[in-house]
This record gives sequence, structure tokens and C-alpha cells, in this order.
Amino acid sequence: MKPQLLKVANNPVNSFSARRDNVPYINNRWHYHAEVELIYFKKGNGTQFIGDSIKRFRSGDVVLVGAHLPHYWRFDDNYFNDEKSNADVVVVHFCENFWGNSFLNLPENKSIKLLLERAQRGVQVQDKSKKLIGELIESILLSEGPKRIILLVEALLAIENHSQSSLLSSIGFRHDFEETENDRINAIYNYSLANFKRKIQMEEMAAVANISPNSFCRYFKSRTRKTYTQFISEIRVGHACKLLIEDSMNVKQICYESGFHNFASFHKHFKIITGKSPLSYQKSYLQK
Repeated sequence: MKPQLLKVANNPVNSFSARRDNVPYINNRWHYHAEVELIYFKKGNGTQFIGDSIKRFRSGDVVLVGAHLPHYWRFDDNYFNDEKSNADVVVVHFCENFWGNSFLNLPENKSIKLLLERAQRGVQVQDKSKKLIGELIESILLSEGPKRIILLVEALLAIENHSQSSLLSSIGFRHDFEETENDRINAIYNYSLANFKRKIQMEEMAAVANISPNSFCRYFKSRTRKTYTQFISEIRVGHACKLLIEDSMNVKQICYESGFHNFASFHKHFKIITGKSPLSYQKSYLQK
């Protein structure tokens, strides 16, 4: 499954790019690029794919994605169908050596170098510090000259030294860049996200991927290091997390709304993926 290589637009006035996106379909596909990506979801919810990690993203999240690490931000359907649901995302792209080849080797910059090494698996900020980090990222848009670089350094240092963060993709994730597989992952992801609420047959997915059913199972696991059943369960659990946080349905309703066909299966997969029961997850989030 080949992610698409994107060329990040460079402004000759600046050494790295920073922009604000207010539409949900910017780079709304499985892709990678040579630049490190620092993204702040000031407003927006959806499903994020980073390497072999599948998680929900929501307003306030901050994520650092390393160079050449495939990723995909899929906003929820309401951002495409409802004019009142507006996205607001600030994204920064920079090359690891844009500040010079020796900068990261300075002893004072050891923590930044370590963070960028961790970013090869994707780094997600977990605690309340993401608000401050988001404000630093947003300030880059309004700054000029050396101040832009200073703010970027401050944001990176805040992630490494003053926040709780987690790695996203597994250490064994490998991506395949064969040209013949250019659009296959996008087709698989988009079809799965559009249909996860019902039972999906392997024959369907094989047709989407344009290979035989038996070949699809082997192919998918060889590329993602997980079965398609595990993959679709993670999408369903992610959707269940969203509904639990919204707190507008009871747990049984959420079970079926998320694509599970019995409560025992829902509870089992939810605990395997999140480490908590649905009610414990909801309680821990609402207490925040």
C-alpha cells in the first residue's frame, strides 16, 4: 500500500512553512513528505492514521509526525455535510536540517534531536500542555523573521520537556513505496470509514483493493502488521470513543451504532484497544 508523496510548497521568504486550513479535505488522503509535520487541531474531530496507528483526533490535539512517516487525517462526515461544522487547523512543515546541518548536534539541542528521532513513530501530546503548545504553533502564523524560528523551537521544547506524550506507530512499522500501489490504501481506508457501521465482507474489500479475497488478507497483514479484522475493530472502537465522549447515547446504543453486533464483542475489543471498559473510558474523560 503506497502513500502518496506530497511536495510541500515553500515560500522563498521563509525557511519553513506554516499555514491555517479551514476546510476538512486538505491532504485528506494517505500521504507522506520529506518534511516534519507539527499540527494543531484548534477545531476539528476525526480519525487519524499514522503509520500503523489508528486513533481519534479531536479539537485541541497536537501531533508531531516525522519525515517520510505516512499519515492521513480523516475528518468526520459532518465537516463535509454540515456548513456549521468548521475545521480550524494550523500546520507547520520543516526539514530537519533547515537550521543547518550542525544545529541539532549542538549539546544545547540534544532534547530537540531526541524529539525528532521519536517523531519517526509519531508523537501525540496527551496532557493540558497542548493548549500552550497550540498557542505557540498558532503564533508562528503571525510572526516574521527570527521570531518564527524561536517559536518553533519553543513549541518543540515544550513537547519534549514539559508535556506528557505518547508514540503512535509501532517500532516495526515499515512502509512500501512501490508505484503500482499508489491509490490502494486510500481506497481501503475510505471504503472502511464509509462502511464500518455494518458487517463488511472480505469479498467487498478484495474488490476495493482489486485482488482476490485470499490475497487481500495476506496482503493487508503483510503491509500493516495487523489483520483487517483488527483494523476495522480499531475504527469502530474509535467511533465508540467519540460517542462516549459526546454522552448522548447509552452504551448499548453506542455498541450497535459503532458497528458491533453484540455487547460482549464490543466490550472485549474496546478493552483490548483502550485498556478500559466503555464506562470507565467515558468516566475518565468526562472527569477531565
